[in-house]
Amino acid sequence: MPETRVSSESLSDREMQILELVAQGHTNEDIAEVLEISKRTVDNHVSNILQKTKTKNRVELVRWALQWGKVCIDEVNCCSLRYGNGPAAG
Repeated sequence: MPETRVSSESLSDREMQILELVAQGHTNEDIAEVLEISKRTVDNHVSNILQKTKTKNRVELVRWALQWGKVCIDEVNCCSLRYGNGPAAG
């Protein structure tokens, strides 16, 4: 497998939030509800994340995120960003 890819600095805070929710198994519709944004916006973010990480689907994306320590699964590979602790969107 070729060396990838993208640093976490290349993903926006919102993309990191969405990445973590994808890794937790949420659908785009679920993510839209949690973040109080439209599903279409989530679809666009996921598409951008896939492009930036050069992954083909959600499974590859989660594998990439785990490999590079970008997400937290059962308190393993924890990243510093949390969707619940950031500044409130206004």
